[in-house]
Amino acid sequence: MAQLSPIGVNAVQDIAQRHGFSFDAVQSMLTSVINGNGSMAQFSHYEFGGSGQWMQGGMTMIGDMFNNYLKGRVDNLCAELSRLSYNQPGLYVEVAAQPNWWGPDLKFPNTSGGQNGMRYAYFSQAHRLAIESNGQVIVYDTLDHNIGGVSQQQSGGYSVTFSSQYGYVDLSRLPVVTINGLPPLAPAPIYAPAPSYSNSYAPTNNAVASSAGDSDIFASIEKLAALQSRGFLSEQEYSSKKAELLSRL
Repeated sequence: MAQLSPIGVNAVQDIAQRHGFSFDAVQSMLTSVINGNGSMAQFSHYEFGGSGQWMQGGMTMIGDMFNNYLKGRVDNLCAELSRLSYNQPGLYVEVAAQPNWWGPDLKFPNTSGGQNGMRYAYFSQAHRLAIESNGQVIVYDTLDHNIGGVSQQQSGGYSVTFSSQYGYVDLSRLPVVTINGLPPLAPAPIYAPAPSYSNSYAPTNNAVASSAGDSDIFASIEKLAALQSRGFLSEQEYSSKKAELLSRL
């Protein structure tokens, strides 16, 4: 298993600062360039306009195909990373493989990190985001989000915020794939006797729809409360989302 050496970290930090990309974006591109033997790269990162490819000699394609300014920046970045891969040995070092805390089904994360007892790992190709907090590992389906930004803050309790090409990623809206390696349990159905109605009154379709909508709102609030209690949402984020949901009643 390879990871950036101190030399590699310093080089990536310097290049990221000069080219105006994030450390994570430059590190992922460096890996792509090295995998292409320094002469080509296939990449997928929202800072580079999504999926694309680069070949030494001037051929650069990005998902944002009409953004010539970004295309030029990506080409310049790849060219410098190509020279770096040829001229600078020791960018990566081998480390002993450790058991993956996110489980055996996911292999190599595009980005990972952690702080204050919480850690995360994002897997772009698998569309998965793993988060461990308080001894519990939750794996989310990221759908069509290309997660590229992570901010960590201490405000009303520890929280971490992820962002994608759509902006803020609301974890409560992402499907949960597993919890501690197992599929989430479906809530037990609640059975109630069927109400009886007099001839003078029967529920309308609007009344039934309203009742169902209210139940969905209360269920969403419960999910938000659970996320906030586990540290995935700050108190401010929880209160804001709760107020928004209650306004729909």
